[in-house]
Amino acid sequence: MDFTHPHFAEPHWLWLAVLAPIGVVALHRYAAWARKKQLSLFAAPELIGDLLRSHSPARRAVKSVLLVLAIAGIGLALARPQWGETTEVSQALGEDILFLVDCSRSMLAADVNPNRLGRAKFAILDFVQRHGRGRVGLVAFSGQAFLQCPLTFDYDAFREALLAVDEKTIPVPGTDIGRALDEASRAMEKTERRKVLVLVTDGEDLEKTGIKTAQALAEKGIVVFAVGVGTAAGSAIQVPNDTGGMDYVRDADGQVVQSRLDETTLTEIAQATHGTYQPLGPLGEGLDVVRRRVEDTSDSAHLAKLRKLGVDRFHVPVTLVTALLVLESLVGTRRRLPKSQA
Repeated sequence: MDFTHPHFAEPHWLWLAVLAPIGVVALHRYAAWARKKQLSLFAAPELIGDLLRSHSPARRAVKSVLLVLAIAGIGLALARPQWGETTEVSQALGEDILFLVDCSRSMLAADVNPNRLGRAKFAILDFVQRHGRGRVGLVAFSGQAFLQCPLTFDYDAFREALLAVDEKTIPVPGTDIGRALDEASRAMEKTERRKVLVLVTDGEDLEKTGIKTAQALAEKGIVVFAVGVGTAAGSAIQVPNDTGGMDYVRDADGQVVQSRLDETTLTEIAQATHGTYQPLGPLGEGLDVVRRRVEDTSDSAHLAKLRKLGVDRFHVPVTLVTALLVLESLVGTRRRLPKSQA
């Protein structure tokens, strides 16, 4: 047995191990005085010796000592004596990761298969499945932004919310990255947990507020990892029409709109918060890079903590208390008398 580092885990109970035995001793003294007084009222002094002839003061003293030791042992057990050490590995719950998914019409461009939005959703699902720790949440945005899934450990609920996002989720047209970042910031709780935003968009910040908002988030310790969906060459945007077919989106002059990936804006947003920018790629490999960066920059001391704990030994005084109480009950206060005196 390892006897290193002996101590009490809850030493405030030691008062019971000291004061309770003193109280019991005082109570026994008072009981002895009361018995003697009652006997003096019951019988003459010359007869008291004959009445107490079978009483054993030594046996009563032994019973009292056993009871006092048992009560002291109870106090020691409650103080939780410990000696020896054991090591415990505690796993932290990871960081909070909030995904900001662009669901504007430009995300329907098919320069990646099946389209930008579809590829982004598949990549996010893969990210969450591989990361597997911490809370995740979802903000969908276009010209407006809404929290679709609050931060949660329920990955199934997150998956359902993500798959439900389409170009009709946010009825306000446009792409306002600044508003999305602001909505995500409000969704983050004020805790010591590390806060990470993953912005998934084609970077067409029509309101031009994304960089300024990102700079404000940096002051709150929020890191933004930007992921660009699409290609620099871009692609025409096709949307469903009333007949079930597909129509190209056209501008005011009737020209087909070409949507292109704006990597410059996304890079500046990420750098403003000490994050990084990655293109999503045709197979979603960009988000896999972001996942590894998030895990690499996590404080390993918070992910796995080694704690040395004392080994509880309260069972030792509990065993002694039980033995003392049993022994006390077996000791009588009467002594054997010779048959001639019985």
